[in-house]
Amino acid sequence: MPYYRSVGEIPRKRHTQFRAPDGSLYAEELMGVEGFSSDSALLYHRHLPTAIVDAVQVPDERATTPNLPLKPRHFRSQDLKWDSAAEVDAVTGRRLLFGNADVKICFVAATQASPLYRNAAGDELLYVQTGTAVIETIYGALTVGDGDYVVIPTSCTYRVVPGDDLRMLALEATGHIGPPKRYLSAKGQFLEHSPYCERDLRGPTEPLLVDGEDVDVFVRHRAGVTRFTYAHHPFDVVGWDGALYPWVFNIRDFEPITGRLHQPPPVHQTFEGPNFVVCSFCPRKVDYHPLSVPVPYNHANVDSDELMFYVGGNYEARKGSGIGLGSLSLHPSGCTHGPQPGAVEASLGADYFDETAVMVDTFRPLELGEGAEACEDPRYAWSWSKRGPDWS
Repeated sequence: MPYYRSVGEIPRKRHTQFRAPDGSLYAEELMGVEGFSSDSALLYHRHLPTAIVDAVQVPDERATTPNLPLKPRHFRSQDLKWDSAAEVDAVTGRRLLFGNADVKICFVAATQASPLYRNAAGDELLYVQTGTAVIETIYGALTVGDGDYVVIPTSCTYRVVPGDDLRMLALEATGHIGPPKRYLSAKGQFLEHSPYCERDLRGPTEPLLVDGEDVDVFVRHRAGVTRFTYAHHPFDVVGWDGALYPWVFNIRDFEPITGRLHQPPPVHQTFEGPNFVVCSFCPRKVDYHPLSVPVPYNHANVDSDELMFYVGGNYEARKGSGIGLGSLSLHPSGCTHGPQPGAVEASLGADYFDETAVMVDTFRPLELGEGAEACEDPRYAWSWSKRGPDWS
């Protein structure tokens, strides 16, 4: 994260004696990235965070298949079904939609609290499509709702306690996720041209203390998943400080950049990760040149696959394609794509688009997971021509 925060009780100096009321020493834990040469946080535990009593390998089958034959695709997350809808949690219930060597993209409709979990392979970015949840972490709790992005740093232990109708997209990276570097000063402050800033962000505000012994934590790592059993509950942090912690940004606080003519996708960028970017398309005033064409021009992403998650309003360029709220479209490198037939003429004279979408551009091809295969609309690739093997 780009700025320092302090929560709970901490001593005045780092790495000095800090004692509990009973006289015992609190246990320090330094969480740092890039070999402790970049952002870090220093946490103070009531118990040793190293005390494990068991470790068991957990099955983790998440195969993907190439996008073959290569074509644009449409998926309906709203059509996904779970075997037991009353017992789905936001960690183990994730359905893998897409993946490559840099990121896994999953979806879940959660109804019960998840187990304790941490991702030791990279940061996670959660997007709350609908509903509410409390995300409990070693840093404290975050209350989230629809439109919230949640950045969970690598190896942060957390669990998700859903409210009503929690539907969530989850990106699991193999590195770190944060604001685009061009939005930040050399010292990490958001610059004036950034479409959001520190005032728009939320982080934990107080410690979350939970007692317990022999507590299980599921850990995703580069070789799979292991279930550790800890001697004491990991939510025993009395205070922490630093610039590495989970944080929340709501898509409604993104300030769109507009112009006289159609603006390219980078103006919508919100996050960057290892070989991918995330953009937010929000309700906005559109192009105001007297001869402007408000919807996007036909374009080919020659270096990336474009995944769009449609979460609000009416997406003007996709009318007539079958896409609706909850849909995801995948336009891979190698295919030109653009507005549906008639969308260009229909957009002329428009001055405002009421649409919200989350876009993920990956710089390596996305493969399909079992979740995508379970909810694909096979007609989409032919929607520009109204002809094709699945068209009727």
